[in-house]
Amino acid sequence: MKRIEKHKMNKYLLILLFIGSASIAQDKKEEKLKEKALNESTNLTWEGNKSLSEDNFVSAEVDYRRAIAKSEENNAAPYNLGNAYYNKETYSEAFGRFKQAGELANGKADKHKAYHNMGNVFMKQKQYEKAVEAYKEALRNNPKDEETRYNLALAKELLKKEQEEQEKNDENKDNQDQKDKQDQDQKNDGDNKEDNKDQDESDKKDEGDEGDKGEEKKEDNKEGDGDKKEEEKKQPEKGDQPQEQKQQPRPNQLSKQQIQNLLEAMQNEEKKVQEKIDAQKVKGAKVKNEKDW
Repeated sequence: MKRIEKHKMNKYLLILLFIGSASIAQDKKEEKLKEKALNESTNLTWEGNKSLSEDNFVSAEVDYRRAIAKSEENNAAPYNLGNAYYNKETYSEAFGRFKQAGELANGKADKHKAYHNMGNVFMKQKQYEKAVEAYKEALRNNPKDEETRYNLALAKELLKKEQEEQEKNDENKDNQDQKDKQDQDQKNDGDNKEDNKDQDESDKKDEGDEGDKGEEKKEDNKEGDGDKKEEEKKQPEKGDQPQEQKQQPRPNQLSKQQIQNLLEAMQNEEKKVQEKIDAQKVKGAKVKNEKDW
């Protein structure tokens, strides 16, 4: 029984030893492949440097890209390609390669150079706040670099100036907006005054029309009063009537005797008139002449 267990144990140990040996061999193989890829990438990087020194940007770009694709451990290839883009003023592409180099870098020296150049790209793009942060990160990896320190101070100064100008512009904008608002309010007040003036003139015109109508009415009343006064002048006033007319009794105040006397007087008058008429008829009658044969 013990022999069987011991045999099994030896078998398991042999299996583990085999697996371990195979794993070590695989790791070594992978390391050799990585080393080979890194060497090829490094060679391509040198080829790119050579092309760039000969002012052959296109060939250099191809070599650098091939070098980056060969090995992720070669941070020199993206860094050098970033410099090539930077010199061509293709700053967006340059920033991407510097950032890639910084992420691939293992040592502080390489990280410092990558972040320093990222700061330079931000300075070219006038993104001073981002430049300040990039230079700070570069100094964390190499506090003794005076060039980075100078660039950081310059970026801070430019950022301060930019912020002051922005505040001034904002203030000017606020003042301009306030002035525009005041001008608009004054314009609105002027328009309202013009409207009120037009309304007042319209009201005055209406009042004038009413006044004219009133004057016309007054003239009419005046003329009517004048006519009335003329008629009153023509007719004697009650107090100015003749004395005889005042003392003349009304018909209903005559006595029967007075009425009888009047009737007799009227009959006598009519009789006299009739006699005169008859006398005129006799006196004026035609005489018939007989013919003398």
